[in-house]
Amino acid sequence: MTNVIACIDGSKATLAVCDASVWAATQMAAPVTLLHVLDKSVYPTQLNLSGSIGLGTREHLLDEMVELEGRRSKLALEQGKYMLDDAKNSIAEQQASVTVDTLQRHGDLIETLLEQEPNARLVVMGRQGEQHQDHPIGSHIESVIRTLKQPILVVMPEFTAPKRFIFAYDGSATAKKALARVAASPLLKGLACHLVMVSDNQATANAELAAAADTLNGADFTVSTAVCQGEVQAALEAYQIEHSIDLMVMGAYGHSRIREFFVGSNTTRMISKSKIPLLLLR
Repeated sequence: MTNVIACIDGSKATLAVCDASVWAATQMAAPVTLLHVLDKSVYPTQLNLSGSIGLGTREHLLDEMVELEGRRSKLALEQGKYMLDDAKNSIAEQQASVTVDTLQRHGDLIETLLEQEPNARLVVMGRQGEQHQDHPIGSHIESVIRTLKQPILVVMPEFTAPKRFIFAYDGSATAKKALARVAASPLLKGLACHLVMVSDNQATANAELAAAADTLNGADFTVSTAVCQGEVQAALEAYQIEHSIDLMVMGAYGHSRIREFFVGSNTTRMISKSKIPLLLLR
């Protein structure tokens, strides 16, 4: 596990993905792999029109359509190569000390990320992809979160290096595992940590937070703790705004209200409504 994998596709978030990857790579002293995957479902390598009505007796039209589709895919791959080169050059100008490689695939994003996961310390991707820039969230986000075991940083169209982060904690085994990963990783070192629970049981929450804070204090984090009440998303967002927090860290799955919050469409709702990047840990 060595690389920061930056998923770029020419969307509005591409520059933010590059900026976030440079920040993460600098924090972890890791190289960056710029990844571009040309979706084979949108740009197929072969076009099967044999069942199309009316084309069976007009083979020259079918041949022309297959040829045009092949040229379209070839041009898209060439455009992706230029995009990777431009992103690599941009990172070199921004932070020459970061080592950058490029990787292009014509296939499926999830399959490619699974193939690359053994070499990944972090995956960075934009909230919306090129094909879904008018949607609240890209089509691959939830599948990537559910499939990969490595941390995933989801960024908005603009990224600024964070100074403080909020850790949404629930005391579950998943949250404790995520806490241990944060404590052991250099990614968030130097950032002020706000450890927050959303709970109606103040005493129990305070005890859970105290134990969690001890873990982070032992790893040289500066930690503030707070217990909030109410609906999870609204409570976390209100705290984030009040304290000018610029990164949210959460375990992707737990066993309490935060688990209920993350299952199914709630994951999409959180990412689509967030105004700051989210670091999701499995």
